[in-house]
Amino acid sequence: MGIVDEDVRKVRDESDIIRIITEHTQLKKTGAQWMGLCPFHGEKSPSFSVNAEKGVYYCFGCQVSGDVIDFVREIEGLDFAGSVEFLAAKTGISLRYTDQNEGRRRNRRKEYAEIVQKAVDSYHRRLLEDPAARPARDYLRARGYGGEVARRFQIGWAPDDWSLLSRELHLSDEDLKATGLGGINKRGGQYDFFRARIVFPIFDVQGGPVGFGGRKLPDGEGPKYKNTSDAAEYYSKSDVLYGLHWAKAEAGRLDELVVCEGYTDVIGCHLAGIERAVATCGTALTPSHARLIGRFARRVVLAFDADGAGQAAAERVYAWEEEFGLQFAVAALPEGADPGDLAGSDPEALRRAIDGARPFLEFRVDRVLARGDLDSAEGRARAATEAMTLVAEHPDSLVRDQYAMSIADQCQVGIDELRRRGAAAVAAGLRGRAVPSSDGTAAGALPGAGQLTSETQALRLLVHRPDPISVHLSPVLFDDGLNRAAYLALREAGDLHGARAEAEPDVADLLGRLAVQDATDDEPLGVLTRLAYLAAERAAVRLEAEARSSGDLAGYQPVISFLRTEVMKLREPVAKGADIEELLTWLNDHDEGAEGRVDG
Repeated sequence: MGIVDEDVRKVRDESDIIRIITEHTQLKKTGAQWMGLCPFHGEKSPSFSVNAEKGVYYCFGCQVSGDVIDFVREIEGLDFAGSVEFLAAKTGISLRYTDQNEGRRRNRRKEYAEIVQKAVDSYHRRLLEDPAARPARDYLRARGYGGEVARRFQIGWAPDDWSLLSRELHLSDEDLKATGLGGINKRGGQYDFFRARIVFPIFDVQGGPVGFGGRKLPDGEGPKYKNTSDAAEYYSKSDVLYGLHWAKAEAGRLDELVVCEGYTDVIGCHLAGIERAVATCGTALTPSHARLIGRFARRVVLAFDADGAGQAAAERVYAWEEEFGLQFAVAALPEGADPGDLAGSDPEALRRAIDGARPFLEFRVDRVLARGDLDSAEGRARAATEAMTLVAEHPDSLVRDQYAMSIADQCQVGIDELRRRGAAAVAAGLRGRAVPSSDGTAAGALPGAGQLTSETQALRLLVHRPDPISVHLSPVLFDDGLNRAAYLALREAGDLHGARAEAEPDVADLLGRLAVQDATDDEPLGVLTRLAYLAAERAAVRLEAEARSSGDLAGYQPVISFLRTEVMKLREPVAKGADIEELLTWLNDHDEGAEGRVDG
């Protein structure tokens, strides 16, 4: 899908970049440039520069850069087409699409958004005004959520009526089902999906309503929570985080998002001054959530109850840290407390827990040691062994060794023996399980390298199923020296046996381990996308450093903007092969060995 290029250029040319940016930060004209505080990271001295004539921006602090479309993508969390549509609406430009079906689909989504907004307004009005909603108002007030809070978060009440909303909005059967607001019974009559429930509107990252979470009253019937169904065409719970449109500003400034479990947890955090809080909508964290979080922050604080945080799937956390550049930490909440309750009873304790969040692995190890019997030799040995099984899951050998030294000290055991047990645990884990990669495929980890990285996954494909990927690979995609050597050995020899025969021992060992792993479920496009993304990030960082050292920001700006745009495309849920091919061509033409400044 695409918007006609001529229309994209028109939107870019006619959008006032100064007006768009000043909606988010103040700018002051200084000579030919405009300067202000960067809206993407916290700072006290202005380092954010905008060139209105060329329509570009650059931050000397965090190195973000681009044009007006890039700015909207970053600040609003939109994809490329969504950013162009956002600006087109502001400038009054009508857009044409290269695919007419896609244009119609996007127009239908706008219609669905208007319908869901009407439902938000209806539910909210009933909570505030309907006498029958008094039990709901009393319940919320008892939780500390009075009228002001209800208005701020647009909380509503779905009355105990079979089809009141459907009748009020006069919806067609198709629209009722597509928006998830209701359905059709066996007799052909319409019914409302939410009845006799407090409803919390769920908004997308721009603040447009996409669904609802419904909570029954204490004496109500049915499940405690009920969310808009994923079967609805307009809603996907794996692609939204409750509260993100409120949280994104503070998340950008602090480079951190706090992830809770429920709607009232988010509301409680916001009322306690923690405005960077979000929640999943009736599901565990997914790769789509991790990708979405990565658009706004790098640090992720899990504010679950202690058991829930400790049981988060370690292999997925580490995979997302590697793929999306995230850092997971855990807030140590008091036993049995959740953020919503703690915000009401002791907001300062909630703030301390979140500000003092510990790295994911540290939190898990500390819990094991706290439960252990460290007063006896046998108890210390058991605790050390159990803790090392957790440490063995981490993909970084240096991190594993740091934890081994700490555990040895706390448990008063020999570091050499503990390292030996740690290595055995790593090997046992690799033999006994497959590590799910962030795209859902099984990826067996490599001894000494931890979880399978994108580079080693590409090598595994090259060993087992070379046809789908070999023509697209090149040395520039491999940053690790050992992986690059393995790739070159395979490319030059043409087969596994020839490569191992001619390679250095460490390369031959790597290829041998890859040869005994299963690559059936590996997805070539996903692997190639991640490799291109990481290579483009490296190139952009290198060029930004060259731009700063040369002082020629304007000369480097077009190519840096191009790379950042391509990187953003690859972070979208479905990257397109054409996008990847264009980027791969550029990366190969402008490998790190090229001399002098490059042109886009």
